Amino acid sequence: MVVNYAHRGASGYYPENTMMAFEKAVEMGCTGIETDVHMTRDGVLVLIHDEMVNRTTNGIGFVKDYNYIDLSKLDAGSWFSGEFKGAKIPTVEELLLFAKDKDIIINFEIKSGVIQYENIEQKLIETIYEHNMENRVILSSFNHYSLVKCKKISGEIKTGILYSEGLYKPEQYAKMVGADALHPHFYTLNRDIVKRIKKEGILINTYTVNDVSYMRYFIELGIDGIITNYPDKLNKIISG
Repeated sequence: MVVNYAHRGASGYYPENTMMAFEKAVEMGCTGIETDVHMTRDGVLVLIHDEMVNRTTNGIGFVKDYNYIDLSKLDAGSWFSGEFKGAKIPTVEELLLFAKDKDIIINFEIKSGVIQYENIEQKLIETIYEHNMENRVILSSFNHYSLVKCKKISGEIKTGILYSEGLYKPEQYAKMVGADALHPHFYTLNRDIVKRIKKEGILINTYTVNDVSYMRYFIELGIDGIITNYPDKLNKIISG
């Protein structure tokens, strides 16, 4: 069964990367949540997509320059709609606690490309183990050095290589990086590429698929996971 990953939660309907977006995604039938991890100045792991808070909050500046206490005061809902005023930037810990008693996988995307957060991989993996969630998590990143680090820290937590352009022989590259999965932009995939990846036993979780015809196409190809802003639409197709 294909995993229905809610991209930043049910971000088609609610402010992305907020607890409300995650909670509503579960209500809509998602079987996975995809989210983004940054780190505050005082070392707290937080869930926000951008390096800066400008787009999705009423604050200004880089996440790395905020202490968590100040970051937690920002409004992360009003930019999307006035009805979501007061939504906060959650922590990794909050999401893990929420997911603990639910049958879902969490895909943490480590945002260590533009800003190199010191020991973000170690901190994230330690937090995952503290909550006994190591078997229900996959770590992805566009920074593939970060994924190699993750595998050195923990061989058992799955990793997925994010990429947005045509990668030559991605199944071979995944083996070289030691990754369990490939997380390609859906435009980069076709039937032959999927076939080769699957033959090597590598998981394929593609992003960001919002069109129902593409959802059906990838399910028919037999990929493992679809990352979407609309988990309700995907759930409807999966449920038949």
